Amino acid sequence: MEKIIILDFGSQYTQLIARRLRELKVYSEILPYNSEINLLDPNLKSVILSGSPFSVNDENALKLDVNTILQHKPVLGICYGAQLTAQQFGGDVQKSNKREYGKAILHQNTQDLICNGIGEASQVWMSHADTILELPQGFEILAQTDSIPIAAFKAEDGMFSNPIYGFQFHPEVTHSEQGLTFLDNFVTKVAGCSKDWTPDSFIESTVEELRSQLGDEKVILGLSGGVDSTVAGMLLHKAIGSNLTSIFVNNGLLRKNEFDEVLSSYKGMGLNVIGVDASEEFLNGLEDVSDPEKKRKVIGKIFIDVFQREAKKLDDTKWLAQGTIYPDVIESVSVKGPSATIKSHHNVGGLPEKLDLKIVEPLNKLFKDEVRKVGATLGLDHKFVGRHPFPGPGMAIRILGALTHEKLRLNQEADHIYINNLKESGWYDKVWQAGTILLPVKSVGVMGDERTYEYTVALRAVNSLDGMTAEWSPLPYELLAKISNEIINQVRGINRVVYDISTKPPATIEWE
Repeated sequence: MEKIIILDFGSQYTQLIARRLRELKVYSEILPYNSEINLLDPNLKSVILSGSPFSVNDENALKLDVNTILQHKPVLGICYGAQLTAQQFGGDVQKSNKREYGKAILHQNTQDLICNGIGEASQVWMSHADTILELPQGFEILAQTDSIPIAAFKAEDGMFSNPIYGFQFHPEVTHSEQGLTFLDNFVTKVAGCSKDWTPDSFIESTVEELRSQLGDEKVILGLSGGVDSTVAGMLLHKAIGSNLTSIFVNNGLLRKNEFDEVLSSYKGMGLNVIGVDASEEFLNGLEDVSDPEKKRKVIGKIFIDVFQREAKKLDDTKWLAQGTIYPDVIESVSVKGPSATIKSHHNVGGLPEKLDLKIVEPLNKLFKDEVRKVGATLGLDHKFVGRHPFPGPGMAIRILGALTHEKLRLNQEADHIYINNLKESGWYDKVWQAGTILLPVKSVGVMGDERTYEYTVALRAVNSLDGMTAEWSPLPYELLAKISNEIINQVRGINRVVYDISTKPPATIEWE
C-alpha cells in the first residue's frame, strides 16, 4: 500500500495534514520527528515535515537530517519543516518583527508544477514567529506574500536525488483556500502517488490482515452502540464470523430505550452478541457521587468487573478487540505540543491485562470520518453510521451533581424529545453532536394556576470536525421553541429550558 509519512514536530495542525492526504485518497501515517523510518520501502512515496510551536533557533530545537531523507524520497516542509530545511542547507531563518498569524494573499513568482491550478493570488493561512530571510544556494522562490518575501520555495531541479519543496504557509488548514490543490500537486506530480486509498481497499486489506492475524482463535469485543465499536464488529464478523463474540453492556446511562433497540439491531445484523443489563449495578455504584472525574472512575471500574465476569463465561478466548481509531494512536505517541495530549478515556485501561488477552484494533488506521465511510461501504444502517458521538459515561456526566433514578428519568425523557425533534426536522444530520444536560438548579414556574418549583434542562448542539474545537449550532428559533414547549409540557419535573451558545474553547462540549 502506497503511503506518505508525516514527521510530527508538535504542530496543532499535524493531524490535519494527514486528513487532507486521506481526502486525496493517499494513505498517510504520522510519526514523531525522531522516528526511524525505512527509506528503502518502495511503498513509501514521500516524507512531509510538519509545523511546530518551537523555533529552529532554539537551543533545544527539534532537528533531523533532511539530506538523508532526500537521498531516497521527495520532501515537503511545512512552516517549521520549511524553516528547518532552509536552515539546514545554509539559509537564514530569524525571528520575525511580529508574529504572522492569520490570512494572507500568496503571489506566485514563477510557474511550477506544485502551483498547477493555483490562481496568481491565493488566500493562505500563516502561523509562524520565525521568517526565512535568505534561501540556501541553489534554491528558488516560488511565491511570496505582502509580509514575507519567501512563502514557498524549492531546490533547483537536479540539485538533489529527489525534489524538495517548502511552504511557509499551512496548506492543510481550510483557510488556505487552494491548500488542497497544493497538496494534490505534491502527492501526484512530485511524489507520484496513484491515490488508491478508498473504503473498499481498506475493507479488503483489513479483512485479509484480520484472518491472517487471528486464524481460528476466538475474539471478544465490547460493543457500545457507537459507530467505532459497531464498524469494528462488522469488520471482525466479516473476517472470522462466529469466532467473534460481542458483549453489549447496559450501564443504565444510555438514551431512552437505546439498549433494547441497539441490541435488536445488532442481532439483526448477524452479530453473535450477548446483552447484559447491569444498570442497577452502575446506578448503585454512582449513588451520592457528584464529582465528574470520580463518576468516570466508578463507571470504568464497574464496567471492567461486569465485562470480566461475562468474558470468563466464554471458553478459549485469546483476543480482546477494541474500537481504537487513529487519533487515539497519534495522541499516545506524538511529541511535544497539542498533538501529544493523551486521551485515556477512549478505551477501558487495564482490561486486557485483567483478562490476559492479546489486543486487536481493526480501526487504528482510520480517522472518525473514515470510520463512517467504511461503515457505509459495509452496508451499516445510517442510524449507526450517522450517530452522534455519545460520551462513554453517558447520562452520568449529563446530569450535573449526584445522580438519582428520578434525575436520570427526567434527562432521558427530555433528551428523547430533543433528539426526535432534530431527526424529524432534518437537523440531526446537520449537527455534529447534541444532547440535554440536567442542571442542579430549580426555579419557580407557573403552569395553569399552579406554582411549580422544578429543574432546568440545557440543550447543547455543536458543529465540529473532530471534537477538538466546536461552534454552537444555530438551530432555528421555531425549532427551539417547539422542543422547549414539548419538554416542559411532557416531562413533569422540568419547567425551564435554556440553550447553550458556548464555543469550545473556552467551554467544552460536555458540561462535565
